[in-house]
Amino acid sequence: MKDTNTEHKSARREPRTVLAQLGELLVAHRALVLVAVCLAVFLLLLSEVLRGEAVRIDTWAHWLIVDHLRADWLTPIMEAFSALATPVVVIVMLLLIAAVASRRRLMWCCAVNVGLVTLVNGLAKLLVQRPRPEGIALVVEHGFSFPSGHSMAACAFFGLLAWYVWRYESDRRRRALLTVVFCALPVLVGISRIYLGVHYASDVLGGFCASLIWLALYTKVAVPLFLDAPSQNGGVTSQT
Repeated sequence: MKDTNTEHKSARREPRTVLAQLGELLVAHRALVLVAVCLAVFLLLLSEVLRGEAVRIDTWAHWLIVDHLRADWLTPIMEAFSALATPVVVIVMLLLIAAVASRRRLMWCCAVNVGLVTLVNGLAKLLVQRPRPEGIALVVEHGFSFPSGHSMAACAFFGLLAWYVWRYESDRRRRALLTVVFCALPVLVGISRIYLGVHYASDVLGGFCASLIWLALYTKVAVPLFLDAPSQNGGVTSQT
């Protein structure tokens, strides 16, 4: 009788054990999971764009952001968020990083990152050649639409800064605050591009997915060429 009860208890515990092991496996390979999810979403969006079909998320975003969110007082704010991913502003921020950061190589790491991701975006746009939205733009933009260059550059630039702060900043409060800020900025840039009527929501989402895939590769392959591994206490070692 005891053996039977033990078997029943073991059978009840087994699914929990499997789920726990699966959770540990996903956490251990979270970067690979992120790449797989982003790749699946990007390919789904790309297939719908290439077929010329209306993407449902574009309809929802247009209704919410363009039809109901636009206001005279909000437009300059959205233009300011959009400007965060322009070349001039990015160069200024790179110079600020060079002046503030303890290591000059961080600036070069960020510069190479945003430069390469811009080239990838330009190539993707030439291959897809999706026209921009018509009749709703509040600013003048040229070129193709998918994936969004501003969204992709902002996600790559601020995403790398968020990754760097999370790994190298020793102060927990500062690390949490800066990580939240750097993660929020690309989202605001993406929303601003939809608000200004120069991109579809699928352009923005596709740009984010492509950029996250890029960051997963860049932080594994290129970043070690610029930066040392973080110290055990989460701080940085001196390097010029």
